Amino acid sequence: MLERTAAEVVIPTAASDGAGVRLKRSIATRTLDNLDPFFLFDHFGSENSGDYLAGFPMHPHRGIETITYMLDGSVAHRDSLGNSGVIGAGDVQWMTAGSGILHEEMPKLGPRRLDGFQIWVNLPAKLKMTRPRYQDVPAASIPEVLRADGTRVRVVAGAVEGVQGAVKEIFAEPTYLDVALPAGARFEQPVTRGHTALLYVFQGEVHVGGAEASRGAGIPSPRLVILSDGDVVRVHAGAVPSRFLLLSAQPLRESAVRYGPFVMNTQQEIAQALADLRNGTFIRE
Repeated sequence: MLERTAAEVVIPTAASDGAGVRLKRSIATRTLDNLDPFFLFDHFGSENSGDYLAGFPMHPHRGIETITYMLDGSVAHRDSLGNSGVIGAGDVQWMTAGSGILHEEMPKLGPRRLDGFQIWVNLPAKLKMTRPRYQDVPAASIPEVLRADGTRVRVVAGAVEGVQGAVKEIFAEPTYLDVALPAGARFEQPVTRGHTALLYVFQGEVHVGGAEASRGAGIPSPRLVILSDGDVVRVHAGAVPSRFLLLSAQPLRESAVRYGPFVMNTQQEIAQALADLRNGTFIRE
């Protein structure tokens, strides 16, 4: 099997979004617009409530799927489909915007820090205008694989050792794993050849590759690691416990035009989305 290696290491960029939420952005920057089909990767988190309480007031999306994964804290949400509630530590919100959805995400003040991720996955042209769908995935429904060496893997999507993730029936056939490695431990995972794959290291330090690579320089947190093509990825923790996300998905290889919260295939489709917003026809039954 061909082993995937660290093709590029990206340092997240400080950014502000919504009504003034401070975050670290790795995809959708001047240096990295997208990694087909991933069109946004944000890591939000702070112990200072002033960094996040302004939240993300009601706003539109079209043409993408948005995935919010909470590590800590809680966020109140509601949308134009009638969904509402609070997502907390370990929960996932997987939303298919399709033809159009309006939603808001407002962090709540709590005793601990707010910490989590939001990722956008592009939809193919044939599904851009599909019916919107919302999946609320509570922490208790996300399976966890515990290995003998103490490695813990939360399987949001995809499969680990035959354990299927909580999120299914997604076009891009995504893998979304949250991996916690003890110091010195090793993690190996098959990844479909031809799929875009990346790691986001958010705790500790890792080495990507086999035994020789593990003796080289480590990749510290926070970093986004773009993986080369191949069939398997091997990750080694350094001298301290490490934690990272492993994401992969089928690339679309289609033209794509981004405008704010929309990702469509043509400028004309972007213009139509803006016209629909102005005319009150954005939400379709």
